[in-house]
Amino acid sequence: MAVFFLFVDGVGLGDDAPENPFCRSSYPGFNAMGGGQPFVRHAEAITSQNHLFKGIDATLGVEGLPQSGTGQAALFTGVNTAREVGRHFGPFPHSKIKPFLKHESLFNKAMGMGRRCTFMNAYPDIFFERSKKRNRWSCTTLMTKSAGIRLYTEEDLKKERAITAEITQQAWRDNLKIDVPAITPAKAGQRMLDAGRDHDLILYEYYLTDKAGHAQNHSQADEVISRFDQFLQYLVKNRGLGDTLVLSSDHGNVEDLSTKTHTLNDVPLFIKGPGATAFQKVDSIQGVTPAILEILQEE
Repeated sequence: MAVFFLFVDGVGLGDDAPENPFCRSSYPGFNAMGGGQPFVRHAEAITSQNHLFKGIDATLGVEGLPQSGTGQAALFTGVNTAREVGRHFGPFPHSKIKPFLKHESLFNKAMGMGRRCTFMNAYPDIFFERSKKRNRWSCTTLMTKSAGIRLYTEEDLKKERAITAEITQQAWRDNLKIDVPAITPAKAGQRMLDAGRDHDLILYEYYLTDKAGHAQNHSQADEVISRFDQFLQYLVKNRGLGDTLVLSSDHGNVEDLSTKTHTLNDVPLFIKGPGATAFQKVDSIQGVTPAILEILQEE
């Protein structure tokens, strides 16, 4: 049994309106989260034994638009990091919240329970060079490094045990000129499921949805949502019966392309699998990590 955690950056539950790409095109994976309902704010919550879907708060009771640094830190630690800082902050973690990511993250706590954890994203050499030079790490990479988990590299990608940020490896081929084959979202999905053989908690981060929201570009949004949608569909259909799939976000953005900023919308919480009941009382992004840990404790 394994927990597969999909972190999808910048995805909220918006209005049924033309500026919402989830209403302009059909995305079967996203619609399946709500049992076939449109992926919008008025979708009815689902709280069955093996399937949960609802909107949860990303503002954390702090004024202003949610940001990635404090939002992701809250999602991955269970701490109201926006309140700790006194405001929303991002995109990188604020100095006041780095200690939470270093010592109180989901990975730290899961490993303290004896669970095996991995972060599926692979990074090219240039990422490591720039991050080390600036000593600037994202929430996910900082918590991974701090938990003693190795960040995956080009070599791991070639050995088919990691996934690129855009899923298909095409960007590494086109933009970085790295000799890796293009793959389908389904193959990337199987690669993630394969990681469940040796790990209890598997995390994957997809940030291109947030980038598309800031660009206010409908065609770009459709492309990155469609790609992730295929990846999501494969995971939902092919996960083991004892596995739990968790999906959430740090703040809204791409669901409202009328603005280039983040939004105040609730973000989705989708659970498929036997761990769904652990999330029934979760009402904000702060509650996601504690619920995942509850599942891991019970296994």
